[in-house]
Amino acid sequence: MFKNEKLFFLKKKMVKKCLYCNVALPDDSVIDFCRSCGVGVWGEKMLNAIIENMENARDNGDLCDAGRITEESK
Repeated sequence: MFKNEKLFFLKKKMVKKCLYCNVALPDDSVIDFCRSCGVGVWGEKMLNAIIENMENARDNGDLCDAGRITEESK
């Protein structure tokens, strides 16, 4: 197995998890942390603004998923 094939195999098996508490997250989440941790860090109002802005960026095609390791490279 080549290095790139092994890396692809490992990427595919990874599950997206919260950066703070490691709970599993939905694949379509625009944030890399769970709602509970987000509220604890930023508060309800700010978290809602963050999520709304991130979802708008995703819908406009402006959101870069380069940092995610759970997505298949195309």
